[in-house]
Amino acid sequence: MIQRIQSLYLLGIVILGIILFFMPVIQLTTPEQAEIQRMWNIEATGLDEVTPNLELLMVEPIHLNGLWGLTLATALIPILAFVVLFLYKRRILQARLNIFLAMLCIGYYGILAIYIWFAKMNFNIEWNICFAACIPLICLVLTLGATRRILKDEALVRAADRIR
Repeated sequence: MIQRIQSLYLLGIVILGIILFFMPVIQLTTPEQAEIQRMWNIEATGLDEVTPNLELLMVEPIHLNGLWGLTLATALIPILAFVVLFLYKRRILQARLNIFLAMLCIGYYGILAIYIWFAKMNFNIEWNICFAACIPLICLVLTLGATRRILKDEALVRAADRIR
């Protein structure tokens, strides 16, 4: 199972997906002309305020409701890649699930864009991209590479069956 290159691609997606779950993706800050400088991180688990000395500022925290979509997408990427990893005997199903996984990686960015837009419109917040925002793009490339290799294996098996 692990001797196939697509299995290594899928294992890489699992590892990167687990890393993505624990890293901040977007950093939100109040504008510089604001009287109080505050900072938040959007992570897979939600919105986390990282403003130092928040208790001394005596301000109420900002809440973004509905961050469950980002949590769900972040959790589904490594779980689905792990499931696809063990479907090596059913290559067509493996390829179809990989295409769904690729759409999920693209959908992650759609969900993230909605959250950024919502925070910017409602709270007048500036945003910066963190390094972890590129992980779903890397997972997308690995998924497409794995799908290509899976379909190549399927073509090889069909050619061998035709020769017999």
